[in-house]
Amino acid sequence: MRTMTIIPVIVLSLLGYSCSYEVDTTPPKPPQGIRTVTRDNAVEIYWLPCQDDDVKGYNVWVSDAYNGRYQLIGSTSETNFVDYDAVNGYTYYYAVSSFDFHGNESELSKDVVYDTPRPEGYNVVIFDYVLVPNSSGYNFGLYSVVNYADADFFFSVDEYGKRCLLVWDDTDIQDMGYTRTLFDITSAPEDGWSPSGSAEVILGHTYVIWTFDNHYAKVRIKEIGSNYIKFDWAYQIAEGNPELRVSRKDRSISRFEAIH
Repeated sequence: MRTMTIIPVIVLSLLGYSCSYEVDTTPPKPPQGIRTVTRDNAVEIYWLPCQDDDVKGYNVWVSDAYNGRYQLIGSTSETNFVDYDAVNGYTYYYAVSSFDFHGNESELSKDVVYDTPRPEGYNVVIFDYVLVPNSSGYNFGLYSVVNYADADFFFSVDEYGKRCLLVWDDTDIQDMGYTRTLFDITSAPEDGWSPSGSAEVILGHTYVIWTFDNHYAKVRIKEIGSNYIKFDWAYQIAEGNPELRVSRKDRSISRFEAIH
């Protein structure tokens, strides 16, 4: 005789049990401390990490105006992002939002953060204008070593061996002190320009130059020889723009509504 085993079936609902869970619909807080570093045809964006436990990553947004329409340009799990599509001479406004593992996204950051990328160059060598006049100066508009007569600034060694950067009467220069890199100086100063139109050359110092045609530039000294100097430079091609660069903050306006 064939026997049959009966397997009891327990119906949880009949025993008063039920399964339920809460869906997380709370977005994380927007990032804070947004800042940028100007590059050549690029802008680096940095921010502070969000303290929410369930933050998965960040979305980076850009616009051509603070209250304009923002477009998503990338996502990352890090606290920095590089906009390689930025073009020299154009100003970009940036915002960052955070999102969690459940797909909830924060409002956009409220910091006023904008940047104007500009060209830069490295390891340029110029010589004492008395000894080698045709290779003694630099013209930012031409991105070129030139004769001191055509330069925005030029190099000089006096009879006592003192080395200086010189500018013409219609150009200003200021020694900004020692910097670790070219990027430590982010903005052109508003005052403090050298009344003599000269600045002593010191290794590791960065100098800001305000050209005769209303452009700002900076130069960092990398090497000093008996009759030459080697330097890195950056030049803002947007006329009158001091964006070498600095961020300014204004928390009175929200941009979140601009994209929704």
